[in-house]
Amino acid sequence: MATPTHHQNSTNLTKRKKTLKNPEANFLFELNSCSKSKDLKAAISLYESAISSKTRLNQHHFNTLLYLCSTFATDPDSRDLALQYGVRVFDHMVAVNIHPNEASITAIARLAVAKGDGDYAFEMVKKLGDYQVTPRLRTYEPALFCFCQKLEAEKAYEVEEDINKMGLSLEEPQIAALLKVSADTGRGERVYSYLHKLRRSVRWVSEETEKILEDWFFCKASEVSSEGAKYDVGLVKEVISRNGGGWHGFGWIGEGKWVVRKGNVEPNGRCCCCLEQLDCVDIDDEETEKFAFSVAGLAMEREVKANFREFQDWLEKNANYEAIVDGANIGLYQQNFAEGGFSLLQLDAVIKEMYTRSGNKWPLVILHKKRVRALLENPSSRKLVEEWMDNGVLYTTPHGSNDDWYWLYAAVKLRCLLVTNDEMRDHIFELLGSSFFLKWKERHQVRYTFLKGALKLLMPPTYSIVIQESGKGSWHVPIVCDSEEETSRTWLCITRPGDCEDGGETCEIVDVPCCKSAISEAGDPEILSSENRNHENSDDKTTSITGKRKERSP
Repeated sequence: MATPTHHQNSTNLTKRKKTLKNPEANFLFELNSCSKSKDLKAAISLYESAISSKTRLNQHHFNTLLYLCSTFATDPDSRDLALQYGVRVFDHMVAVNIHPNEASITAIARLAVAKGDGDYAFEMVKKLGDYQVTPRLRTYEPALFCFCQKLEAEKAYEVEEDINKMGLSLEEPQIAALLKVSADTGRGERVYSYLHKLRRSVRWVSEETEKILEDWFFCKASEVSSEGAKYDVGLVKEVISRNGGGWHGFGWIGEGKWVVRKGNVEPNGRCCCCLEQLDCVDIDDEETEKFAFSVAGLAMEREVKANFREFQDWLEKNANYEAIVDGANIGLYQQNFAEGGFSLLQLDAVIKEMYTRSGNKWPLVILHKKRVRALLENPSSRKLVEEWMDNGVLYTTPHGSNDDWYWLYAAVKLRCLLVTNDEMRDHIFELLGSSFFLKWKERHQVRYTFLKGALKLLMPPTYSIVIQESGKGSWHVPIVCDSEEETSRTWLCITRPGDCEDGGETCEIVDVPCCKSAISEAGDPEILSSENRNHENSDDKTTSITGKRKERSP
């Protein structure tokens, strides 16, 4: 093993001496140590020493000090010291002409809010534009939460408006705070709006958000209906269909007190509390058109335009398919062994199963022309392939094309099921950049497996675990759950009197007790109230099942 030379030792010693002689670097090293150990007093002592020795401070030094001060601003024992030095450090920063960045403003906003000054916190955020710095969501949080806690609703809405202007998206904590201040100040229409923002932002809510929702639906202000109550049932159903299911957006429907219960949802998607059927939520009509347009646009950038346009024209004339099949994905499934190849039997099994499930309608199989030609040249497979062709099952993609664009476009355009195990994580799918791609996959993708040669299809879920608004005006809100068994998840079931269809009877689940809230001695379901809302229902578990998607009008 080589030993360091005298020259190397001298060089390292010189570097260490230079570091020790550099007051800025030494100050930064010790300051970072204080930050890691959360030692505010030591950091302040270092700061005072740096000022005395006239050490030149940079933006990072100031930000580290501001961060520490803002961290301790809510600590009862250190609050006064943190606020005093936080303001002093920021004033010093500005005095030496060091422009604050987003981290600086976030820290000073937190310090301002610790003093109860939400106005100053918001004013500082708006000044970021003077320094050509873009704020983040966390930069707005101190002012937003401060206004919400002080019930200054209009000021909170102003912060939200600024957040929207910056192109930032609210998350559950911010939406929940806005929902709460709206509920506490009796702004029913605002509550409705934020409930929908929550629906678009999260799949399920935290226990804290659940409590906010319960408080709203128990209060007197929630009993008043809105313009939504004037719409007819047919129109509401039509709009829900166009929206992809799960919401209409007309406003509060119905009048009177709300019935709030906690319960589970059956594997078939039926609420155990009110027996209402939950939707398997799809992307809406506008999103579907945009999605299809994006896929076609990207396909024609990468495919021969004439070939893909020919497929589009053909699809317009043959739009009655209810399922698209990724032929190559199925034929090559588990074929990575010595005698493996393209399994015609596997593909035929899928075709026949989809034919049966759709009421004797043939699916559309997308397969490359080269693959089909090879199958036709093989005497053992020719008859079956010709039978597919006679039944209009096959569409052969041209040489040099990528099958993926064809089966994806067909499934999106025709709004039908897609049978494939392709997780669509390739770069071509990343190019779509669609926020609703995952929602679409959940609703339309049919996965499969072959166990000892027997086909098993994994159909899309019968219902979506998302906040849902029904045509009757009721709401179903899934709550965060640690269990992987979805039937054990608790939901808030929120209905108007008369919406519940069970009449106090138990749910029709064979050998499984009702999973709604406890039943009173009179036989009526015990609803949540301000006194008993913490009463939890039983942990009923049932086996999950899947089924074919429900039709919706194009």
